[in-house]
Amino acid sequence: MSGVALVAHHEREAAADHAVVAADWCAAEGIDFWLTAEDGAAIGLERYVGKRPLADADVVLSLGGDGTMLRSVRLLDGAAIPLIGVNLGALGYLTEVEAHDLPSALDRFFAGPERGEWELDNRMMLDVAVNGTHVGQALNEAVIEKSQSGHTVRLLARIDGEPFTYYAADGLIVATPTGSTAYSLSARGPIVSPRHRAVLLTPVSPHMLFDRTLVLDPSEIVDVEVSGHRRAELAIDGQETALLDDGDIVRCRPSESSANFVRFGTYRYHQILKAKFGLADR
Repeated sequence: MSGVALVAHHEREAAADHAVVAADWCAAEGIDFWLTAEDGAAIGLERYVGKRPLADADVVLSLGGDGTMLRSVRLLDGAAIPLIGVNLGALGYLTEVEAHDLPSALDRFFAGPERGEWELDNRMMLDVAVNGTHVGQALNEAVIEKSQSGHTVRLLARIDGEPFTYYAADGLIVATPTGSTAYSLSARGPIVSPRHRAVLLTPVSPHMLFDRTLVLDPSEIVDVEVSGHRRAELAIDGQETALLDDGDIVRCRPSESSANFVRFGTYRYHQILKAKFGLADR
């Protein structure tokens, strides 16, 4: 049976109302609809909680903003399920439709890519491991940074197994092109089109002369080793993941999985960027 799963922002008042709109659309079309138990409890819609995993859905609706899109990707855990971002806040980089267009978006999706005039925007992700154990996937970035304020952390970066340099910095960001407009951008990293496949290595507040981002080939593997007595923390897409001690190694490599965003019509990333920064035509 066809199915639509929904992931909702827990603090947006409109989330519950629009979730019900999606549920009613699915009921009218004879399509299964469900929420996770966490989301159902958070927005007061326990009656729609289902036992099926998100990976069983034909499409996942992400109701919120870019943060909810990141959580949706994390919950899919690499499953190749199309994701429609429904915007409930300010202009985001990842969401695709406004909330009032949700029924139309579902009509078009289930009409198929040709009749519905949509396509998939496949975004590169990173597989992240600590000391050889897989700990998650990053759509935006993996960040290794200091765990104590007032101190830097010493990190050795290796590229394809070869030492590059030691960084004395607040941290290192290993980012995808999608993540180039997130934390990496605030650390003076470059903006990279999400159509590219690349790995960005951006230092955070480095206490050294070399303070530039490296833009690496997507086939290159980045290892970051904690060096010295000061502990570090690993965060993946903003989620604290692990505490790191001297000698611990974080490995970031391109994932075989991708995040698959539904795009209706032509997706023009640079126009979103222009609106975000208030850039004029002349």
